[in-house]
Amino acid sequence: MKKILAIAAVAALTAGVSAYAANPFSDVSTSDWAYQAVSQLSDQGIVEGYPDGTFRGQRNITRYELAQIIARLMANEDQFNAEQRATIDKLAGEYADELDNLGVRVSNLEAKVGNISWSGDARMKWAQSYSDGNAEDGFDGRMRINAHAQVNDSTYVEGLLRSDMNFKDNSEDSNTYMQRLYVHHDFGSHVGVNVGKFAEFFGQTGMFFDSDLKGAEMTYTANDAFSLTAGYGRFSDWDSKWNSDVKDNAEYGYAQINGAAGRFAYTLDYIKGNDESKVEVYGGGLTIGLTDKFDVFGDYFKNSDAQGDPDAWTAGLGFGHQDDARVGSFRVSVARVDAEKNAVLGGYTYDVSALDALKDNGVKGVKFWNAAADVTVAKNVRLHGEYDWNVKADGNNTADYDDLATVSLNYVF
Repeated sequence: MKKILAIAAVAALTAGVSAYAANPFSDVSTSDWAYQAVSQLSDQGIVEGYPDGTFRGQRNITRYELAQIIARLMANEDQFNAEQRATIDKLAGEYADELDNLGVRVSNLEAKVGNISWSGDARMKWAQSYSDGNAEDGFDGRMRINAHAQVNDSTYVEGLLRSDMNFKDNSEDSNTYMQRLYVHHDFGSHVGVNVGKFAEFFGQTGMFFDSDLKGAEMTYTANDAFSLTAGYGRFSDWDSKWNSDVKDNAEYGYAQINGAAGRFAYTLDYIKGNDESKVEVYGGGLTIGLTDKFDVFGDYFKNSDAQGDPDAWTAGLGFGHQDDARVGSFRVSVARVDAEKNAVLGGYTYDVSALDALKDNGVKGVKFWNAAADVTVAKNVRLHGEYDWNVKADGNNTADYDDLATVSLNYVF
């Protein structure tokens, strides 16, 4: 593996620890695609160059050099979240012999059971939702436990066990189920396949298409700047409540291109329903880092197979970089959302959204503003809030829709 690709992978692993550090190497220019990764990891003391001030990213990296990088990651493991630490532990196991030669004892591997690593999150949330156009509040909790089982060098199995509980009334209603369960297999270094039920995201913000898929997909990854995914299956929450032309349990094929270049990140998406639904959605999203702290983002999707070619879009401005491992880190954003009936197929990333108005009879479109904020109040504890206002619904339903809000505490372990 080229040294520059290994460093980019490590930078992706430690994303959020720091960003846009100064570049100390004479042979890495600011126009290089890996400039941010190299400068970031150098600033953290994770990678070092040569005495002449060069980095030499095009040469192949040795196992001993990679073990040195892993040792430095292990020395600073308290800076990373649970998922990042689990990845570092797996790397330490793979390079245990080289680390032993460096005098680094991989003691945390002794606490592992077989090849299974565990992680998870929990949430306590107060949120509002619509009932005949009026805001109704609710209080609930959610816990998810993720098991990652490494079968061999090319295959792993992953499952996500989820439990939801309603705290608002005296009932003991709860819902515990396996939200995701799938097998992943790598064919070489560029092609990976998922089979089972797994998460799938469309767009940059996830505002319109964010769901779990029962099916299969294949991804070809050329480098950090380009990957191509194609898949087929059933999406768990895409149903007729959202789109009058969709039949429940309909099947879909999709293709997606993702990539990043410098301060740009993009996605291009295409979704085609089977004969049971009038769905042919295309679009994508773009995020642009204007400065070290400011970015603009947006998504646009159109359903060309539905009557009137309905579309849905969002555009917004964000500030800051929230990281669960850094107390005091934060991100705030504000966005405009405009969506027509039959352009939205199902769930979305946000905890609360006036998009719910599209599920009401007679509503043909909805427009509103959304503000969101996240701040790390303690290590691996995030406070999240959202507010939707100036909600305007179009169509035969003349209900005056209320503003919506939510606040939650999120725990990562």
